[in-house]
Amino acid sequence: MSTATAATSPTATSATSSAARDDVVSTAPVRRGARIESIDGLRGLVMLLMLVDHTREFFYYGHQVADPMDLTATSPALFFTRLAAHLCAPVFVALTGLAAWLYGARKPVMATSAFLVKRGAFLIALELTIVGFAWSFTVSPATVFLQVIWAIGWSMLALAALVHLPRVWIAAIGATIVVGHNLLDPITFAVGEPGHAIWAVLHDRGFVDLWEGTRARTSYPVLPWIGAIALGYAIGPWFAAATAPTTRVRRLWMVAAGLLAAFCLVRGLNGYGDPTPWIGGATPLLTAMSFLNVTKYPPSLDFLLLTLGIGSALLALWDSRSPRWLAVLGSAPLFFYILHLYVLHLVQIAAGAVTGAAGVDVPSVGWIWLIAAAVLGPLWLATRSFATIKRKSDRWWMRYL
Repeated sequence: MSTATAATSPTATSATSSAARDDVVSTAPVRRGARIESIDGLRGLVMLLMLVDHTREFFYYGHQVADPMDLTATSPALFFTRLAAHLCAPVFVALTGLAAWLYGARKPVMATSAFLVKRGAFLIALELTIVGFAWSFTVSPATVFLQVIWAIGWSMLALAALVHLPRVWIAAIGATIVVGHNLLDPITFAVGEPGHAIWAVLHDRGFVDLWEGTRARTSYPVLPWIGAIALGYAIGPWFAAATAPTTRVRRLWMVAAGLLAAFCLVRGLNGYGDPTPWIGGATPLLTAMSFLNVTKYPPSLDFLLLTLGIGSALLALWDSRSPRWLAVLGSAPLFFYILHLYVLHLVQIAAGAVTGAAGVDVPSVGWIWLIAAAVLGPLWLATRSFATIKRKSDRWWMRYL
């Protein structure tokens, strides 16, 4: 997964506000040349959880179920492994918005918008080429899966338009989308009906015919993610030099508490907020699993309240210092994302060649974590090396990686 480069941190100075940017006054990030470690640390955590989840997809296929969150077909170990990975996409998309604000804090709004357009288009192209190939090792797959990089790319394109608005409007639009998009759930278009393709891209996960023999699966409908990226952008000034760390941490804890309280309330009412109601189970564990079984595709209000609430709490907790080794993973997330897919796929092929099987299928969830831990070391070293090269490079195209 990727984000706009976690912006460098100039010393705070006053900047002239424009009609569309009423927030750019003494809003530069912390200091020039530095990265914000809490952001990199949180990115690194979601990279790690994503690695585990994708290891499951490559090495646990013989035990796969249609949905690892399906309580009638999955074990608690598999359920909670998948639940942990739920944190990845929403936190990363929100951090992309935050990083976009940091990138543009001392730049004209048109420069920020132009960068978001170019970066968003780059990510969409990347999903359709290098990322898609990593999953299948097939040049012309029958189904093209439009996944998280695709969604981030389109979200950045949407944010490129939104940044021309006052920040309070961006926050209001983001909140309205996150809170209200489930009202659109009853709207559907059958395949072949006018509007089907655009609605599948925006909100209703489905298949879109591309050309004869090929179709696209809109795994990540983009509308809710636009809400998440807008909210991330809106909190950008909290990370400016003009904002005291104690103030930032207090605000983050308040957001975390508010989001998690709202999740408990909305989920507890078992009405609006998620298409999958929770039910009491035969044991407290099954009841808790049902309560936490929120919908990711597209992300429901309950899903976003839970995951963004946890993400806000982690940002507050790690504000002074996040785990350094996780920050390394978060310092070059796009590089890590692409590399880990190719490494996992190649390891699967190599293991199959050694065993003579079509592929290696591990017997338990514990093995998923062991394999992820085994490949993490080389991936971490490679990411650290690339981040060092990127930090020292003055080439313009490195900003896109």
